[in-house]
Amino acid sequence: MKSLFEPYALKGLELRNKIVMAPMCQYSAVDGIPDEWHFTHYTSRAVGGTGMIMMEMTNVEARGRITDHCLGIWSDGHVPHYKRIVDACHRHGAKVGIQLAHAGRKARDTETPVSSSPVAFNEDFKTPHELSTEEVDEVIDAFRWGAARAVEAGFDTIELHAAHGYLIHQFQSPLTNRRTDEYGEDLNLFGRKVVEAVKSVMPEEMPLILRISAVEFAEGGYDLEHGIWLSKQYATAGVDMIDVSAGGEGKPSEERFPGIYPGYLVPYARAVKEEAGLPVMAVGLLEDVNLAEHVVASEEADLVAIGRGLLRDPYWVLNAARERNPEDASFIPEQYERAY
Repeated sequence: MKSLFEPYALKGLELRNKIVMAPMCQYSAVDGIPDEWHFTHYTSRAVGGTGMIMMEMTNVEARGRITDHCLGIWSDGHVPHYKRIVDACHRHGAKVGIQLAHAGRKARDTETPVSSSPVAFNEDFKTPHELSTEEVDEVIDAFRWGAARAVEAGFDTIELHAAHGYLIHQFQSPLTNRRTDEYGEDLNLFGRKVVEAVKSVMPEEMPLILRISAVEFAEGGYDLEHGIWLSKQYATAGVDMIDVSAGGEGKPSEERFPGIYPGYLVPYARAVKEEAGLPVMAVGLLEDVNLAEHVVASEEADLVAIGRGLLRDPYWVLNAARERNPEDASFIPEQYERAY
């Protein structure tokens, strides 16, 4: 039986277990720079045994932040601040990924948000500027440079955020892409070009992960069939793993939204894995260790991402492993052995 606590490898990425800290915004940065809060936040989860830490949504443009307190990587000056955190996490045995993103129309604090089309997220958000074809290409370059800086900072993998209604998602959804140029004719073109740009500056052995909303829960949103089609397109473009989520594009419809319960997104992960032929990461209230173990052991997903559970408990992995196997202390830092 495959176990949650066994090592996992994907290309040159080798993890000590199959548990990922999900990317969760801290809204604590100034000028996009991670500070002492971020250093403590991430390194404590590395000490706590997490296999891989996925750094929160990190934006490739200043105007692409959800808020002015979100992380960014649009400047070379950001690199040493990330490298300090990555190096410290490595010393404690964890691998570190970075989630590169652009909020697009969901950018709250920027003066003029941008998007695929001039459609506001809701009445509380500004109407975005529709990117011209030339401006779209400039954003793609911003992703390229963000990835190059991430490589320089020593990250072990890169995840592109193409879910939850952010910019890449805005291009791949019929709800938000009403363009008449090539980026409107092919809803996956922008995302594929971002993938190709990012891959061009990544080492061959570094895997590229992409987070997708497999379905949209808003009225009129796309179904799983479209999400699987997108995943197949991304696989062809060179993505190595799909991080399968859902929703985030607008107010959920009662008819389309299944409700939130432990493991509610796992069926989408299983479907993407089966149809797209790529390894997948499952998300969605998986903090019960028995549920997380089931997801991996039944091969519904290759990795599980824990969010709120790791926010509450930096040592979730140590405690969960102890719960599953009380006799095994091999994973516990010797400084903490007396506690167990």
